[in-house]
Amino acid sequence: MTTTTTIPQAKNAALSLRLLEHQNRYLESTLDLWDRLVDFDDEMLDNGHRVWSKIHLGTLDPGAAALAYRSETELDEIRAQCRCLALENEFAINGHENRISYVVGEGHVYKVSPKANRNVDPDVLEDAKAVIDEFVESNRWHARQQETRHRLDRDGECFYRLFVDPESGLLRVRFVEPEQVRTPTRLAGDKNVRYGIRHKPKDVETVLAYYVGNEEVAAADVQHRKANCDFTAPRGVPTFFPVRKNLARAAKILRNMSTVAEIQAAIAMVREHLSGSQTTVQQYVSQMADVQASDQTTGRTRTYREYPPGTIIDHGPGTKYTFPAAGIDISRYVRALQAELRAIASRLCMPEFMLSSDASNANYSSTMVAEGPAVKMFERLQAGMIWDDLVVLKQALTAAAAAGRLPADILDQVDLDADGPIVRTRDRLKDVQADQVLVGAGAMSVPTLASRHGLDYSVEQGQIDAQQERETGYAGDPEDEKPEDGDGEPEDETGS
Repeated sequence: MTTTTTIPQAKNAALSLRLLEHQNRYLESTLDLWDRLVDFDDEMLDNGHRVWSKIHLGTLDPGAAALAYRSETELDEIRAQCRCLALENEFAINGHENRISYVVGEGHVYKVSPKANRNVDPDVLEDAKAVIDEFVESNRWHARQQETRHRLDRDGECFYRLFVDPESGLLRVRFVEPEQVRTPTRLAGDKNVRYGIRHKPKDVETVLAYYVGNEEVAAADVQHRKANCDFTAPRGVPTFFPVRKNLARAAKILRNMSTVAEIQAAIAMVREHLSGSQTTVQQYVSQMADVQASDQTTGRTRTYREYPPGTIIDHGPGTKYTFPAAGIDISRYVRALQAELRAIASRLCMPEFMLSSDASNANYSSTMVAEGPAVKMFERLQAGMIWDDLVVLKQALTAAAAAGRLPADILDQVDLDADGPIVRTRDRLKDVQADQVLVGAGAMSVPTLASRHGLDYSVEQGQIDAQQERETGYAGDPEDEKPEDGDGEPEDETGS
């Protein structure tokens, strides 16, 4: 079939061509103009991403220069980036899990004891301990602690909302998503409301209420834990925010390194035919093939040749064999990856193996010693978490007291304390011997000794009494109690 072009069509084509030429000349002149201009924000950019921001102190709140965000939208973006890392980046996931393991571990042990110089009824102590145990069980506290640590690192903050059952006096804790805490549109111009938080006028540290989904919730019903920020900052900053680019680069290095190795390992050799036409090369390949198969998708014929172990290849003149895999030097990429991981570990005050799970470059026993940076950091995080937890536990006792389960002045009678898992490496025998010396000198109680080693003293004491009762028929110290005969006198050793 022959296509005939008419004169009007030819004219239209010519006009379109001329229009395209004029557009190209205009575009070239525009690009040339932009090349002669200077962008004064170039020094604030890094790979196309803005890393420096212009700060005009006259238009920002006091202390805003120290914030990583300037609006709720920027805070949402920061949180989204770090959530993506926590979900997809294997090194970030490992860092999160290790921080949970060392700060929370197998859980914290809580103790209820009388305040100094107070005589407290033992039944009150037992009732208070029962309330704490009920709170821990009903709120799945160990799992909630792990998620709390994860949220603090991933989001930079964690919100608890507290609910009290008026009948049982049980305090229930529920998480609030940080993106739910926002300033309502109707309060956009209120100077005492920032980032969904109402504070006392001229005192940003005294919080009066939180706005959760446009609902105003009293500050007493919310606990807000912040990380990596000042007291005056309204919201926290994710732990991995400063090293988010390092984490992304580390993942890309690993991906690219694995891809290159996979491709090069998949190509066993390349056979170069230094002379001959394409037809002769195809004939040679067909002649040397052991198997030929047709690809139903592309219609092409694939040729395969078997190379058993120890194969010796003979080829005719004009053929050259090269083996790409022989030139791979993976160690260069590994060193670059380790450098990125060290930068990330420096931000977290953690050894590199806690990100890569590779202990070949670090000795655990020399890293996790009492004066090691990681140990100090984990113990500091533990102390902060225990302090926040005890605030909630005291509210649990107060709620139980309001329901009549405990005396109204319960917090004036008892003290709460907690012990986290021991972080540092230790010589167990030496630790126990040192604790025995302190107990013998009256500087430490037996319940404290038990809690230091992850034991619940009341539970262990009950099991000890039960074991004695099974073995001797009575509980307690054998020297304090002996079986009596019918006259009420202890039997002698012969039973007479």
